[in-house]
Amino acid sequence: MISEAKRLRQVSWCVTVVVVSDDTVFLAAFAEWSLKGRFLVWSTRLLLVTHLPLQQLQQLHATFSMTNSMLLIIKNTASAVRCSIFIHLPFSLREAKALKIASWTAYHGLTLATNLSLFPDKFSPFIEKPTLAVAVDQTHVREIQNRKTDDMMDYFAHSINFTYKYVLSRDGSLYGLVEMIRDKEADFAVDPFSLSADRAEMVDFMWPTTIQYSRILAGRSLPEVDPWGFLLPLDILVWVTVLMTLLVLLFFMFLVLWCLSHNNVNTHDNWKTDAFNLLRVLLQQDCLVSGSWWWKRLMFLLWMMMISQVLIKSYSGNLMSSLAVKYISQPYQTLRDLLDDTSATLVWQKDSVYGSFLNSGMYREVYEPGYRRHIIYQTLFQFFNITDTLVRHGSYAIFQIEILINIFVSQDFSRTGRCDFYTSRERFLPTIMASIAHKDSPLIPAFNKRILSMTEAGLYYQWLKISLPNSTSCEHPPTKITVSSSLSLNNIWGMFVILGGGLILSTVIFCLEIVTNFFILP
Repeated sequence: MISEAKRLRQVSWCVTVVVVSDDTVFLAAFAEWSLKGRFLVWSTRLLLVTHLPLQQLQQLHATFSMTNSMLLIIKNTASAVRCSIFIHLPFSLREAKALKIASWTAYHGLTLATNLSLFPDKFSPFIEKPTLAVAVDQTHVREIQNRKTDDMMDYFAHSINFTYKYVLSRDGSLYGLVEMIRDKEADFAVDPFSLSADRAEMVDFMWPTTIQYSRILAGRSLPEVDPWGFLLPLDILVWVTVLMTLLVLLFFMFLVLWCLSHNNVNTHDNWKTDAFNLLRVLLQQDCLVSGSWWWKRLMFLLWMMMISQVLIKSYSGNLMSSLAVKYISQPYQTLRDLLDDTSATLVWQKDSVYGSFLNSGMYREVYEPGYRRHIIYQTLFQFFNITDTLVRHGSYAIFQIEILINIFVSQDFSRTGRCDFYTSRERFLPTIMASIAHKDSPLIPAFNKRILSMTEAGLYYQWLKISLPNSTSCEHPPTKITVSSSLSLNNIWGMFVILGGGLILSTVIFCLEIVTNFFILP
């Protein structure tokens, strides 16, 4: 009977079930199997018609208090038939008396005893203020201790009319919170959870609160001097352009000299002299332009103005500036950067929802056995200690949603006043976040209305911003800093490498010339 009625409920917009019985055993069995079979959800209205007195129906208190149910008790007297209609208030004690909301007689008809209607929405708001158990982890408790209030919980408690108490997670993990809700050790958990099929089998999700992306959180290294900074004043394209311009000028001069001095045997020598002079100008050495050709003097004048007055002066000024700059390394901007670094260790959340649907691409590498030696799994509360120790001072990086990363960074900046961490530019895996309650909980429709109003008004993000006052202070930390100090070998050893390499190369060429001349010349 329950299974057939459940099919009707699933295909109907609204179902009203009328049960007529004076058998307490039957009523108890009906209540038990209705809850097990998930038939008496809040959208299903139940009307029990019986002649039994209220005292004999106390065993149905748990069922009738948490469902959309009414009791219609018929009393037959000698003069007339009287009917009284009762409801059980949610979260009330088993010994609590049912609330009479209406009565019926043939003479007066239906008379309401309170301002409540039939089948009242007794969860929105509560008629009498109950105390609800809220499942939280140690992270939430720490947040409450820091800011002394919980804006979102106060909003729900005031609008729905209840008080609340916190129930700590079993093992500190999010999975422990889900198990507590499943086993009805707590009424709901207000902290947003990522939606997943595995969790949806154990609990019901409320209206989505936010959509969060994941990022990589890593420690910022100490400022370092770039020994190859003398190459930075000019982009690689500028170096290539200068070289190409020099080659074009040389080719043009050779072509003109070959055309104008076709019978002159010194054309080749003049071209070599001009080419050497162009190179001397590039290296800021003096040069002498001989001859009477006006076009050659004009070309040298333009080359000297471009190289000496513009390029070299700009290079010198930028070089002095770059030598005073220290760079802060931020190597992990993508997940691929982290996976390719064999010295890095990824900190992954224990019992994360990502493992249930990441089975392709680079995300699959996280779960492959060959890569597991570079991953450690921690609970959410342990992330705070990991962030303060391993991530700050070592080659460890955290993969976590943005809202939790903001909590880590905010608390650290509030404590130290420094930005010791950075987040990756790339964002990963958009995740829908929502609060949870146990299966078919009548609290869900009441909370959904408030959550929808809260998100549409922007209250959630405003409260989040207030609770994390320094969350944006380290959002864009500088990657370069300017220092005022004397030059050391650490600043310019790259120049000595170039000089040493050039000396070695010139020595090798000199030896080759000697050997070549020895074998060629008589």
